Amino acid sequence: MDLLFLGTSSGTPTKARNVSGLALVEDSGKGWYLIDCGEATQHQLLRTPLTLHGLRAIFITHVHGDHCFGLPGLLASAGMARRQEPLEIIAPAAIEGWVRATLEMSQSRLPYELRFHAIETFEGWRNPQVRVEAIALSHRVPSWGYCFTEARPDPRLDIEKLDRDGITRGPLWGQLVRGHDVESQGRSLRSEDYLLSTRPPRRVVIAGDNDRPELLRDACQDAHVLVHEATYTQPIADAGKNDLGHSTAAQVAAFAQTVGLPNLVLTHFSARYQTAPGRGLSMDDIQAKAAERYQGELFLAKDLLRLRLGKDGVLGFDNRTISDEA
Repeated sequence: MDLLFLGTSSGTPTKARNVSGLALVEDSGKGWYLIDCGEATQHQLLRTPLTLHGLRAIFITHVHGDHCFGLPGLLASAGMARRQEPLEIIAPAAIEGWVRATLEMSQSRLPYELRFHAIETFEGWRNPQVRVEAIALSHRVPSWGYCFTEARPDPRLDIEKLDRDGITRGPLWGQLVRGHDVESQGRSLRSEDYLLSTRPPRRVVIAGDNDRPELLRDACQDAHVLVHEATYTQPIADAGKNDLGHSTAAQVAAFAQTVGLPNLVLTHFSARYQTAPGRGLSMDDIQAKAAERYQGELFLAKDLLRLRLGKDGVLGFDNRTISDEA
């Protein structure tokens, strides 16, 4: 599982950072999931190997524009690329009306079906690769985080159970091991009922805007990675600037240390913080404040950074990380 950051700025883009967008990529490198879709997300995708045909589902954390203004354009481009497969969109209920009205106004006729799921009544989503749950967070508007859990960690068939249930060896076994539910002799067979995992599933928690990291405590149990905003450092918050429902780097780091997270990735940085030190507020300030509170593996995201979560739960730089000149 890879994390490929498409935008890491908060509020507005900068010359170095686009607004929020993150791709979670399957091990195959083809299927992927989009978490948030700020303006120009589709432009960032052009600098990656990902295609709109490989997009499995979109997850929007909240209605603020830096997290969703790129959605209508991306959907229209997928249509122009002749996507045919239905696309699942998990998002606040208001997103559906806005997207459909925008597509209608612009006479954008999609050749594929949009399947919206309102996050307010969301009870989970799954496919053969991942299971997804939502966590309500704290922000100026309702905001959510998403917990992605690997659905089939190197599965093997439960042959004893298959034999007990009278399911004869053959093509059905192959479909079950690939994660597909099947019909056999009038019975519905769920793949998950006949698979045994050979290792613990990888789990990634990706939070939307949030000023109370502790709301993610339960979701982070057994998680390998937390991706969380760190919009400010504490001095900015103390100066009264942190009144918009965001977290500081130290706040998130302290939480991650408390729950024993092995890997923490910070993102969604205020444009105040410059990459180059010595020019006022610096990204080095965020790094230092987080490192004071957190002893695990700490990463500060930047646009087009690609991190790989191995089957052993170790998070590291992917050798396909895209350079700044790409």
